Amino acid sequence: MGSYGMLAKRAVLTDTPVMVQIQELVRGVKDCVSLAQGVVYWQPPKQALEKVQELVWEPSVSRYGADEGLPELREALLKKLRQENNLNKSSVMVTAGANQAFVNIVLTLCDAGDSVVMFAPYYFNSYMSFQMTGVTDILVGPGDPQTLYPDADWLEKTLLQTKPTPKLVSVVNPGNPSGTYIPEPLLQRISDICKNAGCWLVIDNTYEYFMYDGRKHACLEDNHIVNIFSFSKAYGMMGWRVGYIAFPSEVEGFAAQLLKVQDNIPICASIISQRLALHSLEMGPTWVTDKVKDLVKNRELLLEALSPLGKESVKGGEGAIYLWAKLPEEYKDDFEVVRWLAKKHGVVLIPGCSSGCPGYVRISFGGLVEDQCRFASERLKRGLEELVSQGMVP
Repeated sequence: MGSYGMLAKRAVLTDTPVMVQIQELVRGVKDCVSLAQGVVYWQPPKQALEKVQELVWEPSVSRYGADEGLPELREALLKKLRQENNLNKSSVMVTAGANQAFVNIVLTLCDAGDSVVMFAPYYFNSYMSFQMTGVTDILVGPGDPQTLYPDADWLEKTLLQTKPTPKLVSVVNPGNPSGTYIPEPLLQRISDICKNAGCWLVIDNTYEYFMYDGRKHACLEDNHIVNIFSFSKAYGMMGWRVGYIAFPSEVEGFAAQLLKVQDNIPICASIISQRLALHSLEMGPTWVTDKVKDLVKNRELLLEALSPLGKESVKGGEGAIYLWAKLPEEYKDDFEVVRWLAKKHGVVLIPGCSSGCPGYVRISFGGLVEDQCRFASERLKRGLEELVSQGMVP
């Protein structure tokens, strides 16, 4: 038996992270511009960074903190949840980013062999989290062809007919990779379906502030709902790794089991990162929404760049930082198109196959300032015009 045979099947059978593959692709192409990774171009608030700079020599920053998060940060988050999200009966745990929050939840709620539900196009990291924890019975539901909203009728039928009942349903709102926003009435119906079936609903609200064209984000709260939030995108804290879980306080044993998982993964999120999160939160939501307003122009530039595919082929842009586009029918191998665009036209996207939808691509409009985005858009439009008219010319 070679060493390969000794590796855990959970890891071996988990999808390779698409961003790792994209990073390898970018490293091999000179002057490639990325519209791939879900990042924002701004840094955390200057005032918050200056306060944290003063804390570097404070001994407590180098020590372990409370597993569930710094008390003062948790207190501030509970206030934020009440005032901004209308979540009044939730407890909070601070994690090393929203991805770790999701893993914590899966390990707390799911056993190996359980079935779970996602909707295509799904968030690839969530899918991988299920795979690597042994939750391999992943039921992927359809989205509406026009809106990409989750198909609630399909969900209701599936939860009724699947025995044992799937353990949880996962949605991202606004969506990653879809960039669509599930309207509150539909989200409430999904919640009611889950509750009636005795199924958890996990809602990832990472992009809560990233709403466009007058839309307003809304959260739901109940004893079967777990909400995830993040500082990464809102406050430009991608590398600082701070997220948090809002879970139902009234569910007996939830906090204790979640704490076991937390103590065996990060113990606690980085102390200095939590301090930065606290000081960033003090800036208020307007600091974030003012930044988000600047992304509207980027969205428009990329919508124009995608125009060679046809208006009906492009979805999203309602929320988050993503557009979702269907490639011409003959290009089912979307990763091959992504490689060609990178090597021939110097612009990189995310292939839809990583989210369960071959033949599509995800385009991020958050990571570049307007001038850079215009440059990337011009490259993308030239590439798509060539793809549509002549094919993948070497």
